[in-house]
This record gives sequence, C-alpha cells and structure tokens, in this order.
Amino acid sequence: MSTVVVLAPVIVANWPAIAAAVTAAVSTMGYAVAKQGEEAVRAGTDVTNKAEIEVEESEILPDASGTGQEIVVQREGVRARFTRDARGVLRVCVEGAGYSKAELRRMGQELIGRVTQQYVYHRVVTELKQRDMTIVDEEVTEDRTIRIRVRNW
Repeated sequence: MSTVVVLAPVIVANWPAIAAAVTAAVSTMGYAVAKQGEEAVRAGTDVTNKAEIEVEESEILPDASGTGQEIVVQREGVRARFTRDARGVLRVCVEGAGYSKAELRRMGQELIGRVTQQYVYHRVVTELKQRDMTIVDEEVTEDRTIRIRVRNW
C-alpha cells in the first residue's frame, strides 16, 4: 500500500531555522553569503534596480536571536538580502546593476522557492525521524521535485 502526500509550504520558525534554510538553499544556486561590513556595502554601491518580495505564508517567530538580523548573499553582481519585517514576515530584497526589475523579481522568486523547499524538506525529515519512520529512498527529479519513500514499522 502506498500513499502520496503533497505538502503546502508554510514557514513558521525562529531566525536560526530560517538562516539554516537560506544558507543551504542559496549555496546550491551558486550564491555565497556576503561577509559583514565592507564587502557587503561595496557590492551594493552600483545598484540601479531592486525588487522586494514578501514570502507568503511565512512568519518568523519573535525571539531574541532573530531581532534585526539579516542574511546577505551575492552572485555575479546580484545581491539578495533576507530579513524579517515588522510583522514577522520573511522578505527578500534582490538588487543588481544591469538587471531589470522583472529579472530581479524572477531571481528573488527562485531564491524563495529554494529556501521554502529546503525548509519544508528539513521539517519533514525531522518529523519522520521523531516518529521513528525509516526513509527508504529519496529522489530529486529534473524539475527539483523531491520524492521521499518512507517505511512505517
């Protein structure tokens, strides 16, 4: 007997969990976490366009470790900044010279998709382990769909 489960991603977590998902997701896309200070500032000096995107169905829980924090990642003249807004919603601001707002929005949506997928994947695997279920097989298809086969004894 088998069952297919399709998950609707909802992100509700504290900043460290979000930061881990962002770091894991962006590294697979060729982005590097920007160093704090001079390098991050210098990267944004020739910015001509930017797109701000709110991650739907997200809430970063207000805890002391996440207040006012951000993660800045860079790749080929594009800089993306992940932050928590005043309402607790995860936001990404993508900036870059030589890119249209539409291109930056597309890049931001791709980043958000990967971060959401990484977060949900980590949550599912953690829950499966906590419930003593065995992961039999994992597959990532060409369209980046993740299939996990589980055995429940």
